[in-house]
Amino acid sequence: MKVHPHTRFVLPDALSAGEPPEARGLSRDQVKLLVAEGSTVTHTRFDRLGDHLRAGDLLLVNTSGTLAAAVDGPSYTVHFSTALDDGTWVVELRDDDAPMLRGVVGDQVPLPEGVLTLLAPYSPGNRLWIARPPVADVLGYLQRYGRPITYNYVGKRWPLASYQTVFAREPGSAEMPSAARPFSFELVSQLAAQGVLIAPITLHCGVSSLESHETPQPERYDVPVHTARLVNWVKANGGRVIAVGTTAVRAIESAVAPDGSVSPSHGWTDLVLRPENPPQVVDGLITGWHAPEASHLLLLESVAGTDLVQRAYNAALNEHYLWHEFGDSCLMLR
Repeated sequence: MKVHPHTRFVLPDALSAGEPPEARGLSRDQVKLLVAEGSTVTHTRFDRLGDHLRAGDLLLVNTSGTLAAAVDGPSYTVHFSTALDDGTWVVELRDDDAPMLRGVVGDQVPLPEGVLTLLAPYSPGNRLWIARPPVADVLGYLQRYGRPITYNYVGKRWPLASYQTVFAREPGSAEMPSAARPFSFELVSQLAAQGVLIAPITLHCGVSSLESHETPQPERYDVPVHTARLVNWVKANGGRVIAVGTTAVRAIESAVAPDGSVSPSHGWTDLVLRPENPPQVVDGLITGWHAPEASHLLLLESVAGTDLVQRAYNAALNEHYLWHEFGDSCLMLR
């Protein structure tokens, strides 16, 4: 199903971050931060995030670690997206940095140590496939042969460490949960000393759907007992729940009970948040800047409202913020 956010803008090529901020002489937490709340837009820096948070606010952070999910073969590059429960994987085949859409059931794709076999289309248009990998231990296989997934706006290859956040604990994301990338250990310490609470959730991200504007695919998630309790406590005591990334929004909102409380929950979520289906728990989010027409924009609109998202994106363009996983950041508050 195609999705079309209300937020409209044109992204100049020059605003796509082609390298980590460290390569630009900045530390992770020195990227620009735009704070959007009500009718106000404030320009600051990420290491001053605490100026816009209060004691008793709760940050939900995704502990999923990034995989070296791209494996180059003689014919195609395979992006390993999502591990399914039966040992098969959802994959995307790439041909010269574009999706390869002409696969058929039974195709065998040569890769190191064997072949990848296409079993069935996973998404309309043959962009994503269910496939049998060359070996059973895919995580070990990716450690041996994989590299981080990159797109053509990134000019060179960077090590896997460049694609990990300080919260990463459990490998499982095909692409970095990049909203948390600007956090440093020093900033986390400052926020904790200020009385800002931090709680973990896990959601393993599949490959992005930037090319085809698709609804997000089902993803594996986990909201632990202590995180559910802390969210309920914060809401009951007047604090704000601020998700670090669209992944954290999707995970926590997948654990909301009919009465509006959060329960421990894990498994697969196919939740899609839109302005007509807004979050029940999340009061704001920290996020990077998303490409035009990306389905993530619908989630932003559901949290902050279409007008605020459009205002933030207009201001970011005017002030030459940088886009994508190595770019600048935004705090949007309801």
